[in-house]
Amino acid sequence: MAEQPIEQSLEHAHAVSERIAPGSVSVARIAPRRYQGLNERGATVTIGGEELEGEHFTPGELLKIALVGCAGLSADTVAARRLGDDFAMTIWAHGRSNEENRYARIDEEILVDLSVLDPEDRDKLIHIMDKAIERGCTVARSIEDSVELRTTIDGVEV
Repeated sequence: MAEQPIEQSLEHAHAVSERIAPGSVSVARIAPRRYQGLNERGATVTIGGEELEGEHFTPGELLKIALVGCAGLSADTVAARRLGDDFAMTIWAHGRSNEENRYARIDEEILVDLSVLDPEDRDKLIHIMDKAIERGCTVARSIEDSVELRTTIDGVEV
């Protein structure tokens, strides 16, 4: 059985930079091949290599989470206007890096039940959600020239 690395105290793990400004985030090494991400609101995430055991995200998983989280936040308000504030939505990002260690394609799958709408209103909402994501998702706009993004909403490719 492999010995578990001892995590260092996080009290002073994130060194302060003179360049910290709104939107700045940091990662600090907390163990071999394991880092802690921190934002200005105090939220943390553990980042590690794919080979490690335990609860953590790989950098590629964080990229995909950022992408689908951004899509959800971008479409949330327009969907809530038509479905109510308590609607359920899950967004998946599917894709793995290729042999060149790059993401060539990521598929976003938005699982939201639009069956309560008549077909015309359903199609309209899918279009509006797609446009909201195109306009509002900074992450998708930032990677669109280097990663092919395909999105489906309630089973419809947009």
